[in-house]
Amino acid sequence: MEISGLNSIKINQNPFQKIETKKPQTSFSNVLQGYLNNVDASVKQASNLTVKAAAGDVDNIHDLTISSQKAKLALELTVTVRDKAVESYQEIMRMQF
Repeated sequence: MEISGLNSIKINQNPFQKIETKKPQTSFSNVLQGYLNNVDASVKQASNLTVKAAAGDVDNIHDLTISSQKAKLALELTVTVRDKAVESYQEIMRMQF
C-alpha cells in the first residue's frame, strides 16, 4: 500500500486572503441580448420566406407556415415580457416607504 505525500495538498496560509475567482461571462444583459437576436433572426427568416412565397420560389408551404408561427410566438412572448417588466417597474415606483 502506497501512501502519497502531502506535497500535492495546498493549504491557504491566510484564511482572509481574497482568492480571485473567475466571474461567469454570462450576464442578464447578455442573455437578453441573445434572446432578442434570436427573435430578430426568426422574424427576418419568416419575412424572407414570405417574400419567396410571394415570388413563387417556395416548394414547401409548411416551412413558411411554421416559420411564421415561430416568429409570431417569439414576438408575442417578447412583447409580453416587456409589458410585465414595465408593469413591475411602475409598481415599484408607486411603492411608498
